[in-house]
Amino acid sequence: MDKIWLKSYPAGVPEKIDPSQYPSLAHLLSESFQMFAQRDAYICMGKTMTYAELGAYSRSLGAWLQGKGLLKGARVAVMMPNVLQYPVAVAAILRAGFIVVNVNPLYTPRELEHQLKDSGAEAIIILENFATTLQQVIGRTRIRHVVVATMGDLMGAAKGAMVNFIVRKHKKLVPPYRLPGSVAFRQVLRDGAGLSLRPAASGHHDIAFLQYTGGTTGLSKGAMLTHRNIIANILQNDAWSRPALDREPPVESMVTVCALPLYHILALSACMLMGARWGALNILIPNPRDIPGFVRELTKHRINFFPGVNTLFNSLLNDTNFSRIDFSELRVTLGGGMAVQQAVNERWKQATGCPILEGYGLSETSPTATLNPATLDAFTGAIGLPVSSTDIAILDEEDKPLPVGERGEIAIRGPQVMSGYWNRPEETARVMTEDGFFKSGDIGVMDDRGYVKIVDRKKDMILVSGFNVYPSEVEAVVSSHPGVLECACIGVPDEHSGEAVKLFVVRRNPSFSVEQLMDHCREQLTAYKRPKHLEFRDELPKSNVGKILRRELRDGKKPTRTPDATNH
Repeated sequence: MDKIWLKSYPAGVPEKIDPSQYPSLAHLLSESFQMFAQRDAYICMGKTMTYAELGAYSRSLGAWLQGKGLLKGARVAVMMPNVLQYPVAVAAILRAGFIVVNVNPLYTPRELEHQLKDSGAEAIIILENFATTLQQVIGRTRIRHVVVATMGDLMGAAKGAMVNFIVRKHKKLVPPYRLPGSVAFRQVLRDGAGLSLRPAASGHHDIAFLQYTGGTTGLSKGAMLTHRNIIANILQNDAWSRPALDREPPVESMVTVCALPLYHILALSACMLMGARWGALNILIPNPRDIPGFVRELTKHRINFFPGVNTLFNSLLNDTNFSRIDFSELRVTLGGGMAVQQAVNERWKQATGCPILEGYGLSETSPTATLNPATLDAFTGAIGLPVSSTDIAILDEEDKPLPVGERGEIAIRGPQVMSGYWNRPEETARVMTEDGFFKSGDIGVMDDRGYVKIVDRKKDMILVSGFNVYPSEVEAVVSSHPGVLECACIGVPDEHSGEAVKLFVVRRNPSFSVEQLMDHCREQLTAYKRPKHLEFRDELPKSNVGKILRRELRDGKKPTRTPDATNH
């Protein structure tokens, strides 16, 4: 194919990257632990952890997991916010030769049960704040080993005790739970310290992560991301960041902001794993919604690399103390997960001196597929150029490439593209072309310089603050309430989250209230999936075969009534 985008590459950015320089992610991590042993790897709530400590903790946890008889390729779930135990857990699982299953800690019991059962996870490392959710479903899963962490585990004895007291007693953030046979995180580290970690035999084509993403059937499915997939994307992101990172004066020791949740593929790849390769200090933000607290933390550091989403940047800009942050050494601001708005980009650049580089990707692509060059100084409205070793095609309905300037489905081919969906060969075949392109479901156009723009969405997916919400899942939950006759949901513009969920409901009984329905949604759906807008209707627009027409709901149309013959 004609790779027209290569002529737009900045000087020094390679056409291809070589994933073979690391045999596995375990090798990459072990190399970092040795090379940067004395550097601080993470800071969270004022407590730092060095690369040497991260190496030692992950060795102990990995050895403990191996000691439980788990075989190579066993799935181990991690259900925590951005706390110090998260990178320890991920590194331990990878070094032990197992597969990481990242779980959103705010999942409802229904959502958690599906992911644990689908993945076949045999062990889970979970923060105690969310243990009550696990308690409700564990009996219906294959989980045999539970490691329970507390917020204060790695904070030191005095500070850790104080943090746990505040979390448990003052803020009451730990609901009562009962998980017989579970083991405390600190006990696991002590027990594992006396064991030997057997080197993992993982290779490029072994699965490193099951990264769950929504599906048109309403059930999330696990994208199988191999060691090669993730290594490739680390090297791709690094190559594209180099023009900014290498300019004078050089950055002595990288400082990155990790406000996006580590269970999200962008934070996992761009913060934790690329940060490890850089020997960077990662600033972990457990609660980025606390914008004043977030700003206070950022004032303590000189930041070099800041991945985030449009809504996060916008919220920071609107904080009264934002101007106190020192951005003099900020080299790269990476915007992903949702469209970056021009107004936010311009305000960010004026305030920090650094534009937001918009990129594009999916869980299935590890995630980065396209990225604007780090040398750009102005807003483009595009999602950028295909990154190194990546081909982008714009396909028609028959999966044939379209000419430059024509709209079609964005398809991606490269070493970062997943090996398929876990236990779903039919779903995999549906999204992969014969020549190895992954069909994104997004409609885009490529210009004659190779820049890609998203112009529409083929799927009905709703993007709330960078998180995918699939209407079919929300509709399945809502329609399970006996008061609902039928329903449909769409995405509507929202100034805070980019999009919000709007729900249309036909009631069985006029007495069925908004409060009753929202209580049901709170029990079944995590916060970003819940409807923000609700409209009761007498009926919904449908096709001649009875399919609800979401498109007409988006256009604001109401059903056209067909006159009854008896009225003539």
